[in-house]
Amino acid sequence: MAVALCAPLSAQCAPRVLSLDQCADQFVLALSPREAIVGLSTRADDADSRLRGLAVGLPKRRVDLESALAARPQVVVRYWGGDPRLVSALEARGVRVVTVADARDFSDVHANIRRVSAALDRRATGEAQIARMDQRLSHAAGAWGGMRALYLTPGGATSGPGTLIDAILRAAGMTNAETRSGFQTVSLEQMALTRPPALVLGFFDTFQSGGDNWGVGGHRILRTAVRDRAVASLPGSMLGCPDASSAAAVELLAAKAVGR
Repeated sequence: MAVALCAPLSAQCAPRVLSLDQCADQFVLALSPREAIVGLSTRADDADSRLRGLAVGLPKRRVDLESALAARPQVVVRYWGGDPRLVSALEARGVRVVTVADARDFSDVHANIRRVSAALDRRATGEAQIARMDQRLSHAAGAWGGMRALYLTPGGATSGPGTLIDAILRAAGMTNAETRSGFQTVSLEQMALTRPPALVLGFFDTFQSGGDNWGVGGHRILRTAVRDRAVASLPGSMLGCPDASSAAAVELLAAKAVGR
């Protein structure tokens, strides 16, 4: 096993760390000393990677055993990247694999940050990130005064209770118009028959009209609702990972309430 690297100006030695997917990249870039990062996913510098600026100059690696072993990591961080066989093979070779969990609320996000920061021997860095998150949430609290709003993606998906999106809406002072739990699909017919509530858009910055990836995104009913009822649009880089970006999404959403 490789010897851990010591970051400049740090009293702690950081383990060599490899990230297996774009979400894990955000944790590694935010928490690990740059000198200890031996690999990021190939999507680390994509437009929808929130910390893509920090990824410049760092190695990008494929998600396979050969590439992982070549990087000689001591810790591997993943959210959805890497199948069970890869995880088992790494663990059998003494590599610690840390899996980011799905989050239903901000306490779950806190737990993710603490889990990864502990594995990277960067607990103080993790607690500082949590403190910044909580400060953002405190400043944003109640901004929309209980306004009823529906979250909407270009594919016609929405989120009800028990999801991090629901927690984001509520943290900014909104009442979620979707009462079904979990992730759901909106009814275009219902949207056409009744005036929809205020809309909070998600991932529309990644949507290209006419593409196949977003299903109903180009439908006339949805386009009309977006034009008439959207009060905010949250970028995909703030929504695709259960990390500190969720608090940034709340802050952005709350800022849209100013002057309304």
